[in-house]
Amino acid sequence: MASDKKNGRGSKKGEAITAVERKARKMAERLAREAKSSETLSAAWSLPPAQLLRFHSHTRLVDIDAGSKPGFDGDQAAGERFIADSSSEIANYQRLMYANGIHGDAHRVLIVLQGMDASGKGGIVRHVFSQVDPMGIHYHGFGKPSEEDLAHDYLWRIRRELPANGWISIFDRSQYEDIVMPRITGSLPEATWRARYGQINDFEAELAGSGCAIIKIFLVSSRQAQKQHFLRRLDDPTRYWKFDPSDLDARDRWDDYMAAWQEVFERTSTSIAPWYLIPADKRWYSRMVVSELLRTTMKNFNQTWPPLDADRDEALARLGVE
Repeated sequence: MASDKKNGRGSKKGEAITAVERKARKMAERLAREAKSSETLSAAWSLPPAQLLRFHSHTRLVDIDAGSKPGFDGDQAAGERFIADSSSEIANYQRLMYANGIHGDAHRVLIVLQGMDASGKGGIVRHVFSQVDPMGIHYHGFGKPSEEDLAHDYLWRIRRELPANGWISIFDRSQYEDIVMPRITGSLPEATWRARYGQINDFEAELAGSGCAIIKIFLVSSRQAQKQHFLRRLDDPTRYWKFDPSDLDARDRWDDYMAAWQEVFERTSTSIAPWYLIPADKRWYSRMVVSELLRTTMKNFNQTWPPLDADRDEALARLGVE
């Protein structure tokens, strides 16, 4: 009988070891699948978008072909498959980042989306973030400053919407409107809006230094593509709400906007917060690029799951598990 008890104890111990081994194997297999998936996604590009589309001193906004798809040789169907596959990996990285943020890790992401009207900013938000957990994602669109906004420094409303630890914040328009719009409209003295280049650079350096990755995106659309999108809005009652006559005012000053944005890129594309100029006439392509930039940014955090912040044996005992 003593022998049976001994064997029983040995059997339970062996079963426990086997269970641990099974879990370890499953984890190793999962990590291998994730690594293979990541390699497959990266292999879709002839060169990484972060390299191809980053603004450089010789880059001219007006020379970019808005209908091109640098670095990708596939068609729309292949592009949409890429987005679906990438969204799944983004969701995994986002949960990992959020879990670490709960434990005090300061990694977080700020995505700045800029572009002319109808360049596809809203579509990027809907498609790229379709599979992520709403917990940990914050979206904010910046319009004309309110009276409350104007009672504070122009960065006040920006700071209020920044991501918390472990979070992703998406800005539809941003602090850069506070340079471009005063320049176009003449609403502020030139010395005032020009001083904001340096102020924003300092602000972003502070953010990056505290653990926030900044992805600044300008969607490069053509006037012809914009016209087609405007016509669709005017022809479809379900899209009337998207159209504003002021959009045509901006279109009339297209060249002025291009010049204003060119200077923004020249003055604020830095090593810690570079600008990426993404051709956007093919909406699926621009969504691919944003997906890849976000995926590789979070992958490069090299995070692991945080440890259990409790006594596991004690917790199991309280649950009645021996």
